[in-house]
Amino acid sequence: MILVKFMIKFLNYFLQATIIYFLLFFGRIIGVKLGRSMFSFIFLYFAHYFKSKKVINKNLKIFKKDITSIEKNKILSSMWKNYGMTFVEYIFLDRMKKNSSHIEIKGEEILKDIIEGKKQAIFISGHFANFELMSMEITKRNVKLATIYRPLNNFFLNPLMEYLRKKYVCNNQIKKGIKGVREVMNYIKNGFSIALMIDQRVSEGEKVNFFGQPAYTTTLPAQLALKYKLPIIPVFIERDKNSKFIIEFQNEIDIHNYKNKIDLTLKLNEILESMIRKNPNQWIWTHNRWK
Repeated sequence: MILVKFMIKFLNYFLQATIIYFLLFFGRIIGVKLGRSMFSFIFLYFAHYFKSKKVINKNLKIFKKDITSIEKNKILSSMWKNYGMTFVEYIFLDRMKKNSSHIEIKGEEILKDIIEGKKQAIFISGHFANFELMSMEITKRNVKLATIYRPLNNFFLNPLMEYLRKKYVCNNQIKKGIKGVREVMNYIKNGFSIALMIDQRVSEGEKVNFFGQPAYTTTLPAQLALKYKLPIIPVFIERDKNSKFIIEFQNEIDIHNYKNKIDLTLKLNEILESMIRKNPNQWIWTHNRWK
């Protein structure tokens, strides 16, 4: 029985990977502009068949209890389009790294001491717009950075994602988990800043309110900040109508105002909530955040 389940999963992942590799190859041929248009269309009309509508609807109800059908459809339409554009942009990360004309940076002065090597920080954000560009732009400014990532479930696709992230986003990739935590501490001891996403459910986390509902949340950024006396810098990214990006480095959080990891984690969730409220159209609502 176990072997049968494994074979089904193996074949399913293989089929998914084959289709995705073909689409990415085709996207590279037609170019980024046409690729964005094509893949936003594909994701808008077909991707919802592969994601749970029940989870998405539950998430949006928690976000706004009295959300209307019009509001929900507008958010989901924009989300799927952004999903598709981000998907095809992975194979253009090389070009996006060389040319930053499509990116506007706000709050770059906040990075000054970090760039000069005078201090380290914990960068936190969520899966907005093309979220990979945040770490890319930080590393381009010669910040010593290591990022925490969650491997894809599909073991045929994960090697490609790891390759692209290491080559074009940030060379220092830390796989989440117990071993990863030890790596994080070693990086910090060697003068590195750390970047991680805090918007997904983690089984090893703590239940902390998120949009008024308890949700398993990572306390790692709070623990690291309190242990090593590091500031936390929230980073937000959004895509405009012309697929240009605005990356905003927000004011650092003074950790001395918080007595413990739970209080600080709650503050981080509140910051993440404000980011989502600012642009709910570009957050990924498919994740089962309140499971």
